[in-house]
Amino acid sequence: MPSDANALIDRAKVFIQPLDAGRAEEALARVLEKDSAADGALAAALRERPSARDLLLGVLGSSPYLTDLAARDPARLARILTSDPAQRIEALIAETQNVETQDEAELMRLLRITKQEAALVIALADLAKVWDMPEATRALTRIADATLSAAVRFTLRAAALAGKIELADQRDPERGSGWIFLGMGKGGAYELNYSSDIDLIVFFDRSRARPADPSEDVDFFVRLTKRIVKIMSERTADGYVFRTDLRLRPDPGATPIAIPLEAALSYYESMGQNWERAAYIKARPAAGDIFAGEQFLQELAPFVWRKYFDFAAIADVHSIKRQIHAHKGHGKIAVAGHNIKLGRGGIREIEFFVQTQQLITGGRDRRLRGRETLAMLDQLVESGWVAPQARDDLRDAYLFLRDVEHRIQMIADEQKHALPETEEGVAVIGRMMGFAGYADFAEALLKRLDVVQSHYAKLFESAPQLTSSAGNLVFTGDDDDPGTIETLVDMGFANPKTVTATIRGWHFGRYAATRSTVARERLTELTPILLEAMAATENADAAFLAFDKLISKLPAGVQLFSLLVSQPRLLNLLAAIMGAAPKLAETISRRPRVLDALLEPAFFENVPSQAELDLRLAEQFLEARSYEDALDRARIFGQERKFLIGVRILTGSVSVAEAGFAYTRLAETLISRLFTLVCDEFARIHGTIEGGAAAVVAMGKLGGREMTAASDLDLMLLYDADPLAESKGAGRPISTQQYYGRLTQRLISALSAPTAEGLLYEVDFRLRPSGNSGPIAVSLAAFSDYQAHEAWTWEHMALTRARVIAGPEAFANRVEATIRAALMTPRDPQKLKDDVLSMRRRIEKEKGSGSPWEVKQVPGGLVDIEFIAQYLMLRHGPQHPELFSTTATVALEQLKDAGFLDSGAAGALAEASRLYQGLTQLMRLAVSEAFRPADAPRGLTELLLRVGDAPDLSNLEALLADTQKRIREIFTSVVGEVAERPVSV
Repeated sequence: MPSDANALIDRAKVFIQPLDAGRAEEALARVLEKDSAADGALAAALRERPSARDLLLGVLGSSPYLTDLAARDPARLARILTSDPAQRIEALIAETQNVETQDEAELMRLLRITKQEAALVIALADLAKVWDMPEATRALTRIADATLSAAVRFTLRAAALAGKIELADQRDPERGSGWIFLGMGKGGAYELNYSSDIDLIVFFDRSRARPADPSEDVDFFVRLTKRIVKIMSERTADGYVFRTDLRLRPDPGATPIAIPLEAALSYYESMGQNWERAAYIKARPAAGDIFAGEQFLQELAPFVWRKYFDFAAIADVHSIKRQIHAHKGHGKIAVAGHNIKLGRGGIREIEFFVQTQQLITGGRDRRLRGRETLAMLDQLVESGWVAPQARDDLRDAYLFLRDVEHRIQMIADEQKHALPETEEGVAVIGRMMGFAGYADFAEALLKRLDVVQSHYAKLFESAPQLTSSAGNLVFTGDDDDPGTIETLVDMGFANPKTVTATIRGWHFGRYAATRSTVARERLTELTPILLEAMAATENADAAFLAFDKLISKLPAGVQLFSLLVSQPRLLNLLAAIMGAAPKLAETISRRPRVLDALLEPAFFENVPSQAELDLRLAEQFLEARSYEDALDRARIFGQERKFLIGVRILTGSVSVAEAGFAYTRLAETLISRLFTLVCDEFARIHGTIEGGAAAVVAMGKLGGREMTAASDLDLMLLYDADPLAESKGAGRPISTQQYYGRLTQRLISALSAPTAEGLLYEVDFRLRPSGNSGPIAVSLAAFSDYQAHEAWTWEHMALTRARVIAGPEAFANRVEATIRAALMTPRDPQKLKDDVLSMRRRIEKEKGSGSPWEVKQVPGGLVDIEFIAQYLMLRHGPQHPELFSTTATVALEQLKDAGFLDSGAAGALAEASRLYQGLTQLMRLAVSEAFRPADAPRGLTELLLRVGDAPDLSNLEALLADTQKRIREIFTSVVGEVAERPVSV
């Protein structure tokens, strides 16, 4: 067989020593058996060049995939060994460019044969180190481009033949077609890994494309794109060409796979995110209308490359890396099982090291707008951003790790990035890298992983010092500095003139907090990182105004400003609070000292128990100088604790499911302590009723342990005393009824009256017997009689959530027994059903909503779930007392276990309740008005999506609608139809 002067086998530098020599011999024998059945070309090549046998034993003994490729066509393998690999790749590309067929199946076969040969050429040249890593990745990428381009040409010609599109150039269908395929990621940078997908974004330019029916152009290009995906990715007997991934396009969950250019530009200008900016660093027109693609990238350049140093982008891009590290196995540097791409010290850290600095400086330095990682590392050195030693370390590590990644993938043609879990498996990779075995390979790998992690960590350690360079930030004088206005706009502020005027006001000492020289010095230090923290919230103006409101109310600012300068974590948390939940920020304005609690190491780990809360509140009351001072301290304690629960919810250290219990524990602690305080103070003024006792009964959300940040307190006060008795021991005697009535009024004031320290809770006593027309305090005897003879069914429904939360234990037990007795009354099933339906209709008529976000009142919402639980408890509870629970989800579980509720329905109700309660917690925490998706702060939106496990608000809204439909169906099945019709009385 004639041999090329630059034959691959003659230039081989590395010959792999197979870990299992026997298996290697078997693999080669299998290929030679196929060869002997053909023309024996491979055997002849091995006789001419004995070194080829050694090369193949190492390669085939390590890779089942390459063995399969070799066995498919041994003669092809012989040609590859005796040819120049660069010339073989060029020949394959030329053949692909000249493919002429109108048969899709034939095209798919030809492209797959091309990929097979290219995969074999590139693997052998790489493993034998005829090529270094960049040569191998460039060859892979050029093959990907060529095959994709062939598929595009074929698809356009077929569409033109069918009369669906007019082509600008029949000989070159891609040119002027307006159909753009952007190669993203490694494909865009000519850095594809061995078994890589090709990441594509597909656009079409309406000013260039000429579909037969322009009104259907989106559907038309979507169909064409689907055909491309099939040609490239569908597995046949010949394998596949390249897997395609189209998910990097704008909002992939809601957009078609081919997008009009003007829609894409509008998205990036108005909604584009920093991770998308980072992704576009490597974007390159790979196929289709290359000229149109290049023009689009030029038009998009201002989005990717900001004019000013862009440190605000780094936190956002870096957050992706932190999320990657959150996955199991990526938290520490290891060998077996370590993810070479995403793990600590891996390829992604090198890429992030380069890309983040490109994002920062590429707007000003055009030389840093390149796509290729190693070339940009060199440029970062030349531009003075990276030390030569760091570049050398990272280059060495990058080349090494990409080689390891390729060998992991060459074994079975799988897009894997993790080393095998066993030492033997790792040793195979080590041999493929030219090492003797596991130990020396592991040593070399760990050395490089450590070096990468060290440089990566230093980059982000230095970020706070770099923030002073975030463009012009000048706030002196009376006039706006144009450069500062531009910088603020670039950072994301919609009203930069308001920002500059406000900051000048700070420096002019217009607030008490900024009047001292030291305070203004600390504030000058804080301003750049403060603005970036606010900009990172993506609700920058609102967050900034909330911070201004905060400092306007501070008596002094030095302590807070110094704290925020020294604690960037706290500043970011503060910015997140102000951007996602402005209501919470108001608490900081009133109580700046709540920030101290956020610095405690245990804050995010432990939620205080009721005993801990009670102890801390008792300590506050012990220090109170008067009854009024105690009420103020209760308000301070309550507001601060509500704030801390809210922060825990925002940061995820308390789940939304646990939040209801946390708010309820706080309310119970305050009510119990304040009730004791009120009783003592009342006794001091009016004495006591001999033998009398009183208890506070929780109803509604408090009773059900489902409180939110905005919940009021539904309460009743029940007492037991001689109705003819009078108070004794102090002041003028008053009757029993007057005594407990006034005691109740005093309790209401203690809980709800505004003092100098603000409000604690709104209080509602309307669920007591006879509501507002009845006495404010009710004797236990009257309560029992009323429940037995006068109470409406809806009142018994409300009573299912009643529980005693304050009062003497013995009397509390009597009250609980009386409540249980009322609930245990046997009922006429039909009348119960009719009454429940009547009440549901009434509520729906008076308070109903058609918005799926009104999760309480909407048909199929929380009210339906609560009514189902209450109806079934009242229906079956008299015979099964164990069914009763004040918490609806617990009751539903007990009803299911007892066989009174279908398990499927119970599961749907529980899941819906969790969803509704979670969304309610967040919405009550963050916004005061009705929730409007279009106006929602970005931070709040992300939290809501986390609760609903949805990609965007439209998907979450659809989930709510589906859930509400299902819950209403269950309500209808269990209770009846909620429709206007005559109801039996």
